[in-house]
Amino acid sequence: MKTLELFLKNEMMIPAYTVWLLNILSEYKGKQELFLRQSPEKLIALKESSIIESAVSSNRIEGIEIEKKRIGTVLFGDGLLTDRNEEEVRGYKKALKWIHEKHHEIEINSQTILKLHEMTKPDIWDSGKLKERDGEIIEKHPDGRINIRFIPVSAVKTPEYLEKLFDLYHLAVKEKVIPDIIVMSAFNLDFLSIHPFRDGNGRVSRLLILLMMYKSGFDAGKYVSVEKIIERNKERYYETLKTSSQNWHEGKHNPWIYIDYLLSTLKELYEEFENRYKIASPLKSSEKKFGKGSVKSSEKILDLISKPFYHNF
Repeated sequence: MKTLELFLKNEMMIPAYTVWLLNILSEYKGKQELFLRQSPEKLIALKESSIIESAVSSNRIEGIEIEKKRIGTVLFGDGLLTDRNEEEVRGYKKALKWIHEKHHEIEINSQTILKLHEMTKPDIWDSGKLKERDGEIIEKHPDGRINIRFIPVSAVKTPEYLEKLFDLYHLAVKEKVIPDIIVMSAFNLDFLSIHPFRDGNGRVSRLLILLMMYKSGFDAGKYVSVEKIIERNKERYYETLKTSSQNWHEGKHNPWIYIDYLLSTLKELYEEFENRYKIASPLKSSEKKFGKGSVKSSEKILDLISKPFYHNF
């Protein structure tokens, strides 16, 4: 909200490095149409691998992990789940499915973020509810030290700040003051600074990135996991967020550090999309639908996507 306010007041000049990233992303956006038309069969395999990576990585960033041998059952089966971690990973997959299939219909508003929270944090007392108490975002060091990284918006002010954030988002998209992909990045910084939920803010924020990418015409998040790339650069994610949130409450922060991080993440996503597309093989007909007995198929995909890729930075 504070970041979008700065942009709508025309108080922010887009730095040269950010312009360079925007130009590269614009080129990738044009090339994605070629990939989407050339070999739809390859895209089926990429889509399934993206779902696995996104659900596993976004939760793993928050310290939530499940056994590799259980991933197929949790994400694509209908068997009973064994613990809380599996419930949250399956819930994240359901949220991904909703966005991938319904993104044209989903509005950016309070109802959407509450639904995403409810899906990713199922069956707990504050699932789908805004925080009721004030809190602090703390940082733990290897030597045991703990310090306060950021103090989010108070619980009592959170509904007001959220509604203003949504209003500013829609105004910025309508007015075209800045490119939509920067609006997305600014929204994400503001959302995390408001920190509307007791727990689960990071996961909801990453789902919103995927949704807003669709809204901005960047569809590669359907085929390569943006969550996986964020996890790969997790330390930079937290560091840039920490730096850009300093003095956020006063509206005197520097958002470009975090915005450039997100844009470079999308650049890396498109580079990986090209690399994977070139080497991908279409799924066999027996692998195109997951369900009972799909564990081997998902493990095959996991083995493939765990191999390193080399990027042209």
